[in-house]
Amino acid sequence: MDVKLLDAQASVEERVAVDLVLGAPRSPWEGGARGAHRDYHTASGGAEKRAERTMLLPALRALQEHVGWVSEGGLNYVCERLDVPPAEAWGVATFYALLATTPRPRRVVHVCDDIACRMKGATALVAACEQHHGAPVTHAPPGHAVALSSDQAAWCTSPCLGLCDQAPAALVTEAGPVVQERLLGRLAPRRLHALLEGGPLETDASAEPDMPQRGEAGLTLLARVGTVDPTSLAAYRGAGGYAALTRAVALGAAGVIAELVASRLAGRGGAAFPTGRKWEAVAKQPPGPRYVVCNADESEPGTFKDRVLLTHDPFAIVEAMTIAAFATGATRGFLYVRGEYPLAATRIGHAITQARAAGLLGANVGGHGFAFDIEVRRGAGAYICGEETALFESIAGRRGEPRNKPPFPVEHGLFGAPTVANNVETLANVLPILLQGGATYAQTGSGMSTGTRLWCLSGAVARPGVYEAPMTITLAELIARAGGVAGGRGIKAVLLGGAAAPFVGPDQLGMTLSFEGARAAGASLGSGVVMVFDETADLEDAVLRIAAFFRDESCGQCVPCRVGTVRQEEALHRLAKRAPIGSVADEHALLAEIGQAMKDGSICGLGQTAHAAVESAIAKFGLFAGRSA
Repeated sequence: MDVKLLDAQASVEERVAVDLVLGAPRSPWEGGARGAHRDYHTASGGAEKRAERTMLLPALRALQEHVGWVSEGGLNYVCERLDVPPAEAWGVATFYALLATTPRPRRVVHVCDDIACRMKGATALVAACEQHHGAPVTHAPPGHAVALSSDQAAWCTSPCLGLCDQAPAALVTEAGPVVQERLLGRLAPRRLHALLEGGPLETDASAEPDMPQRGEAGLTLLARVGTVDPTSLAAYRGAGGYAALTRAVALGAAGVIAELVASRLAGRGGAAFPTGRKWEAVAKQPPGPRYVVCNADESEPGTFKDRVLLTHDPFAIVEAMTIAAFATGATRGFLYVRGEYPLAATRIGHAITQARAAGLLGANVGGHGFAFDIEVRRGAGAYICGEETALFESIAGRRGEPRNKPPFPVEHGLFGAPTVANNVETLANVLPILLQGGATYAQTGSGMSTGTRLWCLSGAVARPGVYEAPMTITLAELIARAGGVAGGRGIKAVLLGGAAAPFVGPDQLGMTLSFEGARAAGASLGSGVVMVFDETADLEDAVLRIAAFFRDESCGQCVPCRVGTVRQEEALHRLAKRAPIGSVADEHALLAEIGQAMKDGSICGLGQTAHAAVESAIAKFGLFAGRSA
């Protein structure tokens, strides 16, 4: 690291931004000159300051949001406030894609060029940006200002922003005393040019649920979405909110877990672990601190269901986390929402504030004699933080790198304590389970595929959006509910489950979308992605983008993933250019070896599944074989 960092001084604006998050310095020497800081370190000891390291990412985000980037002086001030070595803080700051460590304009437009947006014209948007506004901001040399045709704004490409139902999409961030962030959808070049020329920001595209089933009879998880005011606790309670918590208290902690076990609810984040067993394992741990963590860092390309729930039914997630705490004995919760969801973060924070004011969070929840409170943490652009142990590391103020397992989170989770970690959709299912009873809930579906599921339909379908359906539905029936393929074209492929899952072909449309049905078909339900490619789609381009995604998002901790994702992408590009090393068969053999090495040797699911879509695309569709895709 440049030694200048150690002597850099924060501006008044940077100090104010950090102090808004960390509170005013509590002593004359805290946040002062470096010599005085050394006196503080010896006078007060470091234990209390080390405990505050969990505030490192919020403090770095504050700099980014108020100033536009994380400067040397700003980073140094954060290090002094939190007693974090500058080298370690630099490692955290450079880990996240949304944190800039070089100067940039206060307004930045993040243009999604991931697979769903590419199908809707994102490639042309990126080309228009390059032509009219210069190179992306990420191409600036370290330590240099960005040369732009306009000094008002900069742009860069972005992986999936979770607005696939309104592709092509962009995230606009504008730093300043009043932070402005917007997700914008269905972008055209004219609107994008206006944003980059300093035009006014538009309403966040996620403010209104683009949900085709809005108000439809029989909905469970989406029943309140678009019909109940998501900003009003009174409206939520008037629609049956907090009846599940009342029921939970009547059942007792053991009774709640028994209902979950009877429901056979499997996690909806991709791993499909039985939720009741997870809660039961945490509840049985020896006395001591326990945590509830809601994993709202959905960053899988094609996934946007958690955004809809957090933005349009936030009180349900607060209530479900409170029930999880009651059942497992936890007193503190964290909700970690991806950085690209500004409105969702605002809505869930507002819901927590209202619940706390009403006595539904705090020292005596609802007068029921137990304590629980929730803190919102925003990510900063790292797909890997969707892996639960990487998420724990991020909350703790470290780089979001996954841990080896065992030990598992139910024994050694956040801050080393037993932790219940569930994603948003899984928690949303807790409420109907308690209100209906676990056995009744399990009558919908069969085996471990009980209850309804949220599906994120995007790509070539006529009516993209989030759909709720029982897990007995077939893939063909689900696509038909979304109006089929736009323009009446045929289906070439479906990316089912997300970028970490295999493609399925048109011959597999009859498969049942249950865990058992997907397993029998050699597919995966993953995070509920159903991205449809019609007969005009360029599948090779999609696979190349998936390979680039995993190369970018690998945390780099383990060699099989760090090296394998790079070598995989290189081989695919050679094949796409019809310039293999040796023969096409040799390159395919190399790809298979790389994929197997990543699958066998990677620490976490990113590396273990980074080859799945590539492998299936080559096997099912004959891609990268010297002929047209």
